[in-house]
Amino acid sequence: MRTLLLLMAFMQAEGESPRPDVEYSIFQFPANQIPRIDGDASDWAIVPDSYAIGTDQLVDTVGKHGDKRDPKNLDVSVKVGWVKGQSHLYFLYEASDNYWDFASTDLHNDIFEVVVDGDRSGGPLIRQMHPKAALRDKMETHFLFHGVHAQNYHIFTPAEGKDWTMVWGSQPWIKDLPYANSATRYNFKHGESGKLTLEFFITPFDYAPPDKSRAVPSKLEENQLIDLSWSVLDYDSDAEKQYNGFWNLSHKTTMYGDASDLVAFRLKQIEASLRKPVEADWSFKVISVEDRTVAFRDQSWGEITAWHWDFGDGTTSTDQHPTHKFEKLGEFVVVLTVEGPKGKSRRSKVWDVTLP
Repeated sequence: MRTLLLLMAFMQAEGESPRPDVEYSIFQFPANQIPRIDGDASDWAIVPDSYAIGTDQLVDTVGKHGDKRDPKNLDVSVKVGWVKGQSHLYFLYEASDNYWDFASTDLHNDIFEVVVDGDRSGGPLIRQMHPKAALRDKMETHFLFHGVHAQNYHIFTPAEGKDWTMVWGSQPWIKDLPYANSATRYNFKHGESGKLTLEFFITPFDYAPPDKSRAVPSKLEENQLIDLSWSVLDYDSDAEKQYNGFWNLSHKTTMYGDASDLVAFRLKQIEASLRKPVEADWSFKVISVEDRTVAFRDQSWGEITAWHWDFGDGTTSTDQHPTHKFEKLGEFVVVLTVEGPKGKSRRSKVWDVTLP
């Protein structure tokens, strides 16, 4: 199966961007509404439909279908979310299929294949595509290269009597808690039609070697771009030796093993409808311990027209981003009050600012 795909990979134009005019959005869940991984899609009701990526965005680049989609045969919808402060990507995958195939113990299974490159490093991520041909068949390449800078998950839909996913690489530990988790809901048997709901989260890694103590999770921040894509491997009969369709978001077969063939996704801010009109927030950085000089940064939300800082040492400022020198050592309660046409808000942090 992979031999055919590899031959097709080298037939495609090198360096060609798969969908340069496309950028998808990743919904930001508020910290108090993180989706529970239980297969119940109700947590995702707050996610606008504009975040849903459906079958109309997929193309079969291996089978006979091309861009001729039949929702009676296969119809999918995917939403992706994140939470500020975490390094997780959350997924809701909803799929209706006229024939669900999941009786085998091997890779002959309907699959939702996800590939992620958190830092957009690009390039091949499987040993069979290593830039040096002489290294492609060496097992040491598997452990040093395969899935290390970008990761591939073959998620079984559904997984019955097997792990929820096969990590195609040298780091199977990334599919277990605390790095990933999944849950499904369905009421069909092998060979039947029906709808499947899959919830899961994964952790993208800038560096994911076999030794997880050396791993570096990708840092996710607002407005950041990451590279991501998926494909749906659809079997339609027990007799098939290869899947009937390879429906992929990249529109390029090699997305499964080359991170340069993924698609851009942007980590969005929290939707305005889920926030208060004005929310005060701030951060700080100690510029000089010896001089006790601290730079404060306003991170408030909303239309702000006035700022008032109380540094907890008897001094104040009305600058948006002040720099302040504390004359004495101590533990300080710093308070920022912001105000705008739609109201005011206050945020204090107790003893976060502590200076010797």
